[in-house]
Amino acid sequence: MKKQPNPLMVIVLAAILSFFALPAVAQKLYVPNFDSAWIRDEEPFRIAGNLYYVGTYDLASYLITTPAGHILINTGIPGSDTMIRRHVEALGFKFSDIRILLATHAHFDHVGAMAAVKRMTGAKLMIEEKDAPLLADGGNSDFIMGGHGPMFLPVKADRLLHNGDMVKLGGMEIMLLHHPGHTKGASSFIFTVKDQTRAYRVLILNVPSILSETKLSGMPTYPGVGKDYAYTLDTLPKIQFDLWLSSHASQMDLHEKHNPGDSYNPEVFADRPAYDSTINAIKVQYKKRLDQ
Repeated sequence: MKKQPNPLMVIVLAAILSFFALPAVAQKLYVPNFDSAWIRDEEPFRIAGNLYYVGTYDLASYLITTPAGHILINTGIPGSDTMIRRHVEALGFKFSDIRILLATHAHFDHVGAMAAVKRMTGAKLMIEEKDAPLLADGGNSDFIMGGHGPMFLPVKADRLLHNGDMVKLGGMEIMLLHHPGHTKGASSFIFTVKDQTRAYRVLILNVPSILSETKLSGMPTYPGVGKDYAYTLDTLPKIQFDLWLSSHASQMDLHEKHNPGDSYNPEVFADRPAYDSTINAIKVQYKKRLDQ
């Protein structure tokens, strides 16, 4: 059964959108249940080299800075653009210098403010090809949450990406890794950043969580969902990296690793055992769900 909107959360989101001068949007969007931690403020900070955390308490958004402009990965729910802008500027960077927008997957909690950021910055939006239709219809065609109308402002991608494609800007090279299942186009990103001491190979992981409504035997609009999860869960343990991050702060235990005001310390994100444990737990869940 599909989740119905939480009336309190509808009111909260409507208030947020009204505050951000988008009252008409609040009346048109279908609002799924969401956690209040998704709109709670969080102090932005430097993760490693030219990579920064600019998201909310639980919804991770990442800024990668370069001399030719910046790259923003994920934007949170509708209305989060104002908070992200404030975070970018608090770090000393210009929001208008964002040139490229990326997303780990096209659910409303990660691309909800994408249209607004694109409008404000003129940045080019790039996404894995199979999630482009979700962006274009505001998430209404999502294989689980869809069918209630748009959950965020529809926005068209400027470039369609595929497994192994490179996104390049100002000396940065970011590789997209297609990890389908959570959505058809769910993706991770891997790239290298440097500080004065060393270089770090960073993985921003799209953790392949399995929603309770997902039937691994196949969904009407996603018959191959089970096979895609199997592929992703087989691929993830083979990835080599120095640091790993995720779409949700809670998925990487961010608040156990970093507190507001902590000094620069990239090594706290070099937690391979936690990564392996996360993937193994989902593998166990996948097996149980297949056996049901």
